[in-house]
Amino acid sequence: MSKILAIHASPRGDRSHSRRLAEHFLSAWQVRHPQAQLTRREVGRALIPAVNEAFVAAAFYPEPEARPLSMQADLALSDQLVGELFEHDLLLISTPMYNFSVPSGLKAWVDQIVRLGLTFDHTLDNGVAQYTPLLQGKKALIVTSRGGFGFGPGGELEALNHADPWLRTALGFIGINDVTVVAAEGEESAERTFAVSVAETEQRLLDLARVF
Repeated sequence: MSKILAIHASPRGDRSHSRRLAEHFLSAWQVRHPQAQLTRREVGRALIPAVNEAFVAAAFYPEPEARPLSMQADLALSDQLVGELFEHDLLLISTPMYNFSVPSGLKAWVDQIVRLGLTFDHTLDNGVAQYTPLLQGKKALIVTSRGGFGFGPGGELEALNHADPWLRTALGFIGINDVTVVAAEGEESAERTFAVSVAETEQRLLDLARVF
């Protein structure tokens, strides 16, 4: 049975285009997988703490099995978020592009799930750090919205897009390399122009729901 984890990153509620497009995909996907498990994790409208010194000290404690209870508490949410990733074989991330990157809640979620010894490993080879991803066999879909046009591959503003390319890098670092990005562009353009982009995005998501 397929299991899909949906991460919603927009601080907006019903006005969020990325959230609505993602739910459009999920509705179509569930029709084809009525017995599948769907888990939603809110990181845009619910607080995901930023990594702090207590988190770092606990995460890099030299004997993880012997962490003090206080350190276990510092990692409790992170452990839960990492567990969700391992429990699901499909990952959906919906996010707007804010100021050329992702909302802070999504950045905080990534920081919480990139964990030494859990989602990646680290060794030294002649003093040079070598990293090994520990998540295997999973695939991801990123559904995003952008205010302007041309931020996708080959676009004139591609170099300014530090949102979904950064997500690809972060996900690949922990082993999720099968990543598809679907974007609606032009929210800040004429209403009709953006509507065309949204319609095209909705159709592509319907097509993806048949094979994802």
